[in-house]
Amino acid sequence: MDETALSLGTIDVSYLSTSAECSISRCKHSSEEWGECNSRPTLFRSATLKWKETLLSRKRPFVGRCCYVCTPQSRDNFFNASIPSLGLRNVIYINETHTRYRGWLARRLCYVLFVQERDVHKGMFAKNLTENVLNNSRVQKAIVDEASEPSAPGSFAQTDPKAINKVKKKARKILQEMVANVSPALIRLTGWVLLKLFNSFFWNIQIHRGQIEMVKAATEMNLPLIFLPVHKSHIDYLLLTFILFCHNIKAPYIAAGNNLNIPIFSTLIRKLGGFFIRRKLDQSPDGRKDFLYRALLYVHIEELLRQQQFLEIFLEGTRSRSGKTSGARAGLLSVVVDALFSNATPDVLIIPVGISYDRIIEGHYNSEQLGKPKKNESLWSIARGVFRMLRKNYGCVRVDFAQPFSLKEYVNSQSQKPVPAPLSLEQALLPAILPSRPNDTVDEGTEASLPNSRDITSEPFRRELISNLAEHILFTANKSCAVMSTHIVACLLLYRHRQGTDLSRLVEDFFSMKEEVLARDFDLGFSGNSDDVVMHAIHLLGNCINITNTSRNNEFFITPSTTIPAVFELNFYSNGVLHVFIKEAIIACSLRAVQSRRYRNGTNGASPSLISQEHLVRKAASLCYLLSNEFTVSLPCQVIYQVCHESVERLIQYGILLVAEDDQEDVSPSLTEQQWDKKLPEPLSWRSDEEDEDSDFGEEQRDCYLKVSQSQEHQQYITFLQRLLGPLLEAYSSAVTFVHNFSGPVAESEYVQKLHRHLINRTEKNVSVYAESATYSHVKNAVKVFKEIGVFNQTKQRRDTILELSTTFLPQRNRQKLLEFIMSFMVL
Repeated sequence: MDETALSLGTIDVSYLSTSAECSISRCKHSSEEWGECNSRPTLFRSATLKWKETLLSRKRPFVGRCCYVCTPQSRDNFFNASIPSLGLRNVIYINETHTRYRGWLARRLCYVLFVQERDVHKGMFAKNLTENVLNNSRVQKAIVDEASEPSAPGSFAQTDPKAINKVKKKARKILQEMVANVSPALIRLTGWVLLKLFNSFFWNIQIHRGQIEMVKAATEMNLPLIFLPVHKSHIDYLLLTFILFCHNIKAPYIAAGNNLNIPIFSTLIRKLGGFFIRRKLDQSPDGRKDFLYRALLYVHIEELLRQQQFLEIFLEGTRSRSGKTSGARAGLLSVVVDALFSNATPDVLIIPVGISYDRIIEGHYNSEQLGKPKKNESLWSIARGVFRMLRKNYGCVRVDFAQPFSLKEYVNSQSQKPVPAPLSLEQALLPAILPSRPNDTVDEGTEASLPNSRDITSEPFRRELISNLAEHILFTANKSCAVMSTHIVACLLLYRHRQGTDLSRLVEDFFSMKEEVLARDFDLGFSGNSDDVVMHAIHLLGNCINITNTSRNNEFFITPSTTIPAVFELNFYSNGVLHVFIKEAIIACSLRAVQSRRYRNGTNGASPSLISQEHLVRKAASLCYLLSNEFTVSLPCQVIYQVCHESVERLIQYGILLVAEDDQEDVSPSLTEQQWDKKLPEPLSWRSDEEDEDSDFGEEQRDCYLKVSQSQEHQQYITFLQRLLGPLLEAYSSAVTFVHNFSGPVAESEYVQKLHRHLINRTEKNVSVYAESATYSHVKNAVKVFKEIGVFNQTKQRRDTILELSTTFLPQRNRQKLLEFIMSFMVL
């Protein structure tokens, strides 16, 4: 395969447009310097970039730095000023210069020579794992406990040697599935095969040299490394090991679900470092907790860490079906933290990893988003997938390794912080939804649920620490994910040009949006001429996009397909850029909520165009809580109120929000000077909108009043931001409407299916504004939110959850208030 890639960082390679459909030469920018565009001003450029034009340069942001609040010492480790300038390289571009040999034969055999020279040998990996785990005292105790369980109620436990031997055989059988037997020879062979395969269906796989240098420096600390990537595709398992292999870094042991424990394929995975674990650890097949399995898993991970092995754990547990980062499942991460607590290792280095694809090899998850059950993996399905991949091209891949940070430092910093107990969603949102309801939920001692002492032996503190650590890692990994060309094109077509647009206009908006991404300190997974990049993205999105040739100037007209599967697929890729604009989108929707409330209730003599900044921030915080299962807007060490305030200040800098003339000299102080813990008491006390209009809160602290810019560009930009959250808000509001006809109690699985069918019917009848609001992931998250804010009470019956309306939302008026609360953020 030719070295056909995009110019990224210090690597300059152009697209070779061999396809006739990619050979469009109109609308060329004579200069594609960052911050310079020769075409007419477009939506994004005129809306936000004017204030920052002088700051834009050819340098791209260096992503993935660790938190300066929680891990300040780690932030200074492994990093120096020269790291960001090392640039990017294409991992799958290998020639004779990457080997020790030169000449004609070396050029022909460069792949073989390259993998042969990689440093991988048996001594790098764990030894005697099975025996060490079985001889561990914790496992021995678990074996004895299971062997001595009473066989009948009222009988006495007896330790029968035969029973112990039987349980030992069971434990050894479990370990045969759990323990990986790494083969250096197979790693080399797989490296050669993957070089061939990846070059056949990827344009390139880009990594940042500086990030790899930080990982290499971390390996010299003689500590175990834990790689925690986002999970978007099955290829993630092999991708990370392949990249590390290419840079002479020891392959990690990969935690994989037992759904991949398929004959032949499972043997290959184990030889490459994979080990299989149950998808649900809590219960055994007979419904009881399997303490033996948990002990084996715990000691297995502990033994790997004790032998300074590297681990690869997917915190999300499964591939993201929505294109957004899913919620964390911190089961294995808790085992790592416990191993640190038990001094199995002096420290552990955590490395979040962001992975971005132009197009995932699965193509899409439409069948599952339409509610069809997930098909079980099989050897035949894997073989078909490989053959299908060989016939297609999936564009570019970008992998970003965040800065390693010390788990021990993170734990110590958390134990020293006077962090109050986090609010539940019910405590945070109910006062905003039902302001007239007595606020008894918040007054009950939330802080009593966590002891004042932040002792690592305290179970509540341990749970909070692990949850915050998981959120921290996923937030960093998601922020490290580069934005790909397909993400921008899909986003523009869905939320800027849903009715279609000329190709030239699409190219202009694409150029401006990529600069917007860079201006917000997110990186791109592409570069080059915007015309070629847009056509490349259109080609990859395939049947999701319709192209017609108009008679006007012989221009191409681009429209997104309106079929439900096509819209779902575009939404999947569009979500790859959502995290860049999410904070501004929340503020834009909150503007809508504040303005609609003021017009509905009157303004008490104040100008209807003036908006209280304090009120706006409070509304934005409530929306953050409502959508907390969809995405994370802040690190756990940050206050949501502060993050929203910063977002408002940013829109003021852009000129989208204007400080009222009377307040020009009294703008809120800088965020670094504000005492946020004093400004926002815990628990958060919401005031109703009516109280905001007439309260004397301004006497306590001077509020700032804002106006929305009326320029056409700014209004269009606000509309674009509001549309980004349109599908989510429509899904949630439709779910509330469906609750009006709730007749319970009902099993949660049954209710989710009925609600999903309701949303699909709305879409098929063209009632919905956004067809993508009917995705199955939106339905599951909406039901989860309703449970957390107290709309539903849930009870466990065997293996199912039974839902019924809570007494709070039994009155129809309260359900109506919930609907009005959500609808207030929507632009119809």
